[in-house]
Amino acid sequence: MIRIACDVHTHTLFSRHAYSTVEEDVRAASAQGLELLGVTDHFSCMLFEEQTLKNFQYFINMGVWPREWMGVRLLRGCEADIVDVEGRLFGWDIPVDANITEERRRESTLKEKCFAACDYAIASIHRSDFCDAATRAQNTQMYINALQDPKVLILGHVGRSGVDFELDPVIEAARDLGKLIEINESSIAEPAKAKKSLVRCEEVARRCAELGCMISFGSDAHIAPAVGRYAHTKRLLEKIDFPQDLVACSTAEQFLSLLPTD
Repeated sequence: MIRIACDVHTHTLFSRHAYSTVEEDVRAASAQGLELLGVTDHFSCMLFEEQTLKNFQYFINMGVWPREWMGVRLLRGCEADIVDVEGRLFGWDIPVDANITEERRRESTLKEKCFAACDYAIASIHRSDFCDAATRAQNTQMYINALQDPKVLILGHVGRSGVDFELDPVIEAARDLGKLIEINESSIAEPAKAKKSLVRCEEVARRCAELGCMISFGSDAHIAPAVGRYAHTKRLLEKIDFPQDLVACSTAEQFLSLLPTD
């Protein structure tokens, strides 16, 4: 029986097309008996027309969140868009030379500022048109490059990215770097997504098991009642007899041991 005690891919109102607060997500996690919740709002151009620190200040103040709330360990994360075939992440090229009150500061980037407060990042693709002219090998290297980012712990919903890439080299890179491949509940639970992605998600899980790469679990909840729900993921993993010791979200202790240290 597969055990999952952590949901490390969830969203709040900040993501704009999600509907719950941090507290509502924590309450849902507590009600589900979860040990750990990762809140990972979108770090992406999809949120605002102006890509400024003021618009993304949500991320720089996450230090006010309690580390434990209602008996649930609470982690501060983000889901960052992969934005080019080089595997770079949103905000890498957006300069920031002032704080939110417009006081001058050492120049850095939006990504650097927002990632500094995160315990980890999920790297995902939501818009894939930049891959259209790329080769399969280039797309594969794109994912491998994204994994090189010190803050990236997880590749998000690769089973529905819409990108043609070689699975084994990406899984092997994740394994060797101590990173995780996500099995995303919404990709196989929502009928509109599952029709296209279920077979691919099962292939991803099988190859992770065969190659010895750990997986993470994310409900990808965009509303509190979906937090910690993993019936479809559980069914998929049990169908292929996925090894429990490769499930990074088995316990809070297990997941916490994998967090980036820098």
